[in-house]
Amino acid sequence: MDNIPEVDREESPAALANRLGLPFKNLLLLSRSLTHRSYINEHPEALEDNERLEFLGDAVLDFLTGAWLYNHFPEMAEGELTRMRSALVRTEQLAGFARALDLGPALRLGRGEIAANGRNRDVLLCAAFEALIGALYLQAGIETVIRFVHPLLEKAAAALVLEPDTFDPKSRLQEWSQAHRYGIPQYVTVHTSGPDHERKFEVEVRLNEHVFGRGTGPSKAAAERAAARNALETIEKS
Repeated sequence: MDNIPEVDREESPAALANRLGLPFKNLLLLSRSLTHRSYINEHPEALEDNERLEFLGDAVLDFLTGAWLYNHFPEMAEGELTRMRSALVRTEQLAGFARALDLGPALRLGRGEIAANGRNRDVLLCAAFEALIGALYLQAGIETVIRFVHPLLEKAAAALVLEPDTFDPKSRLQEWSQAHRYGIPQYVTVHTSGPDHERKFEVEVRLNEHVFGRGTGPSKAAAERAAARNALETIEKS
């Protein structure tokens, strides 16, 4: 998804707040949550990027997601709850939330990032979504964040419950490999390509020195999940 080009569009913070019904009286705070450091490099009048808000939003999302899962899945064991939470707050999923909200046009990016299709990059969309949550928490409090986030979690969690192997293939492969005395899977990065803003990783997963699966992705973590998923598919067919 990261390398699909699109015509660049821009949306102002005020327009975004109006479209999503966000209660921002302080539009500077909302604007900061959408500001990537590449924009700061080209616009010195913009005083701060979104990295501190991203840090705060990450912590808020971890807590709210854990609490939501605890209350909605009372029979689920701790290990499954942990895996579900990890799946719901991973980069690709949060980028998916950002796409569902159409945050891309509102991102404030430098010219280089815009040219590199930054409005559609998972890592930038994920960071902006986390920063938006941090800003919303500061502006309106935890109850407002809950009302905003819970509908997103409900839809994503429903899909994960229906297809558990898609959200945590690494854990499921490890469970299988240990049950069959293969030990712990080893993930080896065999190839890296692309410029810094559009990296592509190729990973092999090995059990007892034998290659069981291969996968590619825009990060090592994504490539490892793809390799584990490929291994599980191979095992099911054998």
